[in-house]
Amino acid sequence: MSETSGASITTALSAYELLADPQLNKGTAFSEAERDAFDLHGLLPPSVLTLDEQVSRRLQALRGYETDLERYAFLRELQDTNETLFYALLVGNLEELLPIVYTPTVGAGCQHFSRLFRKPRGLFLSIPHKARIDRILAHPRFDAVEAIVVTDGERILGLGDQGAGGMGIPIGKLSLYTGCGGLHPATTLPILLDVGTDNPDCLADPLYIGWRNERVRGQEYDDFIEAFVSAVVKRWPRVLLQWEDFAKNNATRMLDRYRDRLCTFNDDVQGTAAVATGTLLSAINVTGVPLTEQRVAVLGAGSAGCGIAGLIRAAMRDAGLSESEAATRFFMVDRDGLLVEGMSGLAPFQMPFLQNKAAIANWKLDHPDRVALLDVVRNARPTVLIGVSGQAGAFSEPVVRAMAEANQRPVIFPLSNPTSRAEATPVDIEAWTEGRALIGVGSPFPPITRDGARFKVDQTNNSYIFPGVGLGALAVGASRVTDGMFMAAAKALASSSPARNNPKHNLLPPVSALRDVALTVALAVALQAHKEGQVKDIALDQIEARIRAKMWTPRYAPYQRAGRAG
Repeated sequence: MSETSGASITTALSAYELLADPQLNKGTAFSEAERDAFDLHGLLPPSVLTLDEQVSRRLQALRGYETDLERYAFLRELQDTNETLFYALLVGNLEELLPIVYTPTVGAGCQHFSRLFRKPRGLFLSIPHKARIDRILAHPRFDAVEAIVVTDGERILGLGDQGAGGMGIPIGKLSLYTGCGGLHPATTLPILLDVGTDNPDCLADPLYIGWRNERVRGQEYDDFIEAFVSAVVKRWPRVLLQWEDFAKNNATRMLDRYRDRLCTFNDDVQGTAAVATGTLLSAINVTGVPLTEQRVAVLGAGSAGCGIAGLIRAAMRDAGLSESEAATRFFMVDRDGLLVEGMSGLAPFQMPFLQNKAAIANWKLDHPDRVALLDVVRNARPTVLIGVSGQAGAFSEPVVRAMAEANQRPVIFPLSNPTSRAEATPVDIEAWTEGRALIGVGSPFPPITRDGARFKVDQTNNSYIFPGVGLGALAVGASRVTDGMFMAAAKALASSSPARNNPKHNLLPPVSALRDVALTVALAVALQAHKEGQVKDIALDQIEARIRAKMWTPRYAPYQRAGRAG
């Protein structure tokens, strides 16, 4: 156990035990006095380095690897060895390292998780150990936990069921909570709910580290989730719990079930919606087409797609449209085509977005029994095209060219992750629209050439939203995370758009500014929480100071040796 006293840290750990604790290890940065006090002489080389020198050495080593998966493994090893150094490296090089720590490389990290696993991080809670959840969570090591990201590994990015390998997602998300949002790493906890897997490759892999069983569903699954949530609420009554990469049949259902029991949200449903809405609000400054005149086609009518549509629809209502008017402006396309009244097998969250049969009765279709995406673009002439389908290349050349024919400045967001699952590449969209499209992608792509110069493509990724949402909610002790708070986050992101001042600039701030974005979003979220009565005993003029005080900066503190017993 360690404790902070002023600017210093007091710990009873020493020698190998101190070096083995990733939250306390400084490696070669331990001073001569600390090496004396903690019996470190001989365990470390004699040279004493600064944190900046360590960052420089690690960055040079990182760049020496040939593949991003090797770099991912290197960074995960560093995180498990020295968290302060890991985060100093990440914060100082966000644009270079974000694609490695998170999407797209984290997808490969999940696929190879069993082979990359070295040291425990976070918690694996499995069905066979359901009765032990309370005991597992009770360990004093988790006393400081404030933020949890949890997944069951069923719908990892666009890669599908990765079983226990899905743990890479909570680890990556919480790395961004700290790197971008400033949450202290000791307050974060990644959790994998291991309910089995239906991935035959995992089940057949002799090296697979998860519970080797077909995925549990139905009442047994629900009971396990209930046991988990109940244990979390009992252990940490004011914790922030983020649901991540659950399948569409569970994502919205679990959010609806638990959103009023604790401070919780689903990033795939609400975070994706907020970043897409915020980027669209930024695009309106460029296109000149008001929100009340937008028509939105979404490919992928799962929980993420309907979440996006729901928040944009709410923004349309805020802008003056009636509920019925706003509802007609969405065209949700799934594997069976456009969602239309009378279709069977629809999920409850899809029902608000069905098109009226009469409204499309006179459409000209390529195939009379199915309304495909190209049919939607040709007939509905949407102003906005958003992809969350996980189908690489689904925004074909005819689809994109039809968008360009209908709009002077088409807004096209292929948001599926990882990069290999994007509905279209920025280079193709740029070519097929003669450089007129406003593009947002879910994963990083190389710059395109626009007006004879290199132009960075906007990464419309949740990392612009969820770190600030979590930071704002925790800084003021919000009791719930509401839809209004996500709307505030979306509008705050739009307010940060460089295109507000120059339409030739990007819709979103650069990735290197994500820490500043998180502060802006956090302030908006906290103010909205205060407005909605989700905050107690905090004055408005105290909120910004509390947020800034919550943001941890990775730097080494001096250590003092705790007194020895006896």
